[in-house]
Amino acid sequence: MRFISYEYRDRARVAVVSEDGVLFPLPGVSSLTTLLEETSGLPGLLAAGEAALAGPAGPDAREVRPLAPLRPSSLRDFVTFEEHVEGVRRAVDGASGVPEQWYAAPTFYFTNPHAVYGPDEDVPVPPGSELFDFELEVGAVIGREGRDLTPERARDHIVGYTVFNDWSARDLQSAEMRVGLGPCKGKDTATSLGPYLVTADELEPYRDPDGFLRLALTAEVNGETVGRDLLSHMSWTFEEMTAYASRGTRVVPGDVLGSGTCGNGGCLAELWGLRGKQDPPALRPGDVVALTVEGIGTLRNTVVPGPDPVPLPRGRRRSRERA
Repeated sequence: MRFISYEYRDRARVAVVSEDGVLFPLPGVSSLTTLLEETSGLPGLLAAGEAALAGPAGPDAREVRPLAPLRPSSLRDFVTFEEHVEGVRRAVDGASGVPEQWYAAPTFYFTNPHAVYGPDEDVPVPPGSELFDFELEVGAVIGREGRDLTPERARDHIVGYTVFNDWSARDLQSAEMRVGLGPCKGKDTATSLGPYLVTADELEPYRDPDGFLRLALTAEVNGETVGRDLLSHMSWTFEEMTAYASRGTRVVPGDVLGSGTCGNGGCLAELWGLRGKQDPPALRPGDVVALTVEGIGTLRNTVVPGPDPVPLPRGRRRSRERA
């Protein structure tokens, strides 16, 4: 089942998209995040969707403005593709290979849930950045609260999936990571999600014997393909990632877990690292990025100019003397 969030006549709505593309609104539902909190899991969400499909059809899909499928409770972005790690390390900090520590656990960072963009929305260049990049990922959406989950239990907590674009200012990222606190402002301006939330049961036919979803991934810039990969090239499953995210804490409905960027051109920085030059060039205003995930859909955004950075002073050097 595919769920879409959209705006129609200045009102936010949520609908199920039928196989022939007709929208069937869920009565009284304006937030998919709230619906996930109320249904608490895949069976409840599917029941709400079935009830909508039994009701009247909504507006034509061409008459609505699509929104991000949900406003995440939190955004954890993992890094689970070896090929991406190797290429981006070379591009961002000049290092080679994959750190041995990377294999110990599915590392993630928290990114900004207040900077989420939907399908066809314009995405601004981060202030001060000259090396803007996309990142092709898949996001798993949590539908039930859980804590200290095993991978086996975690499967029941994943309600569905969406396309995830982790926009990245590579020059800001490179400078910030010298401090040792992660990407920070290099990832703070935008994350795109969409075009749908596809429920987990829809993608079960793509699951391979090792538990990975074998989905084809394609990245295009201005109609030219720059990357292709398979989601099953991840080194951890989404269930394993969810279990790690819940360790010593909790995951809640509306949390989104990004797969991390795929390899073989899942972002420009990986290609820069492998080729030793900025080819293809960094994104510029007017560029159109289209990310396609088999079984989910295509997430398309146009890059637009962003504001100039507000000037700030350098940090003050302080005396270590104490009274």
